Amino acid sequence: MKLSFKDKNLFLLFGITLFVVMGVSSILPVLPSAGRSLHIPMSEIGLLLTSFTFPGIFLTPLAGILADRYGRKAVLIPALVLFGLAGFSCSLTTNYQTILFLRVLQGIGAAPISLLYTTITGDLYTGRERLKIMGYNATVLSLGTALFPFIGGVLGELGWQYPFMLPILALPLALLCALHLDLPNPKSTETISGYFKKTAHIISSRKALVLFGMTLCTFAILYGPIITYVPILADNAFNASPSRIGLLFGVSSLFTGVAASQLGRLRRFVSVRTMLCFAAVFFFAAMATMPLPKSFWMLAIPISFFGMGQGLSFPNLAAKLTGIASMEKRGAVMAVNGSVLRIAQTISPPLFSIPFVFSGVSAVFYTATLIGVGMFFLALNCPPDEQTEN
Repeated sequence: MKLSFKDKNLFLLFGITLFVVMGVSSILPVLPSAGRSLHIPMSEIGLLLTSFTFPGIFLTPLAGILADRYGRKAVLIPALVLFGLAGFSCSLTTNYQTILFLRVLQGIGAAPISLLYTTITGDLYTGRERLKIMGYNATVLSLGTALFPFIGGVLGELGWQYPFMLPILALPLALLCALHLDLPNPKSTETISGYFKKTAHIISSRKALVLFGMTLCTFAILYGPIITYVPILADNAFNASPSRIGLLFGVSSLFTGVAASQLGRLRRFVSVRTMLCFAAVFFFAAMATMPLPKSFWMLAIPISFFGMGQGLSFPNLAAKLTGIASMEKRGAVMAVNGSVLRIAQTISPPLFSIPFVFSGVSAVFYTATLIGVGMFFLALNCPPDEQTEN
């Protein structure tokens, strides 16, 4: 499949994908200045992030069930509107408690968005085409991860409030989706008890648990060693400036995008299981070599390993997961995966603080190599492609 400007669904899907990362990445550069302006201790400024991500742990499963029962657009449109209005409203107040409340509301809107962009991809595309689109989506996600901090930083030069205005763009996207997003609707006549029984059977199956486990590994490495401790390593070892650290993450996003964009081609030669095994090897190599560089720019080598692993892992996992259930149960399956992802976001930073406190930053990365090993063995048990391609 080639990208076509006639495929309105595809480009609306890309727009939805960008909002998955906007809520966090666009405000990262202004967290220090927002803390100073609002007289918030640096120890509390992280609440601007956790207040946004925390609702997703509990609300993502509910959003998946509602999307299965009432249709994707019935959940997506209100979520985009809430995301946009609550996020923009943060720029209109200087009361910290009010901002935290609005960030919670924005997080409630973000929870369905973060699961529906993959669910909708599974609804619209099948087989290798689905994998290719998942790869394109991951490339768009990486582009947003790289660009939003830059955009937020530029807007932050005008004032800390300005990056918080970006979510208002969700409102025109919601209108476009309401008018032009053409989706098949789940058609289920079974009772709610039957729905839950069959969905529980799917998500408790061995193949689903393997895929959930690999999602947990992928995002534990991302939010623990990479997002939390790479900046600490760069600062402690090389006294790197924030802009250089940001550029380093840009290198990671570049390699993620490159790897993800080539999944369709790679699938012609190797299986998804093989690509997931290579992803685990890249994660292991990144963690094992991260403490070794003697100069800052040499960190680009292990960070590029991580980027390659990320580009090979999440799109393939999403494609697999959307294929293990019918459309009527797909939202719930992706919702469980979304909750696993949120759990990894929440527990990974404090979990890796244990080796950091006892043995320093290098121990964080050497400990994380065990996750790479575990992910490799999970990949070996990944269900064959023919079992998940509907």
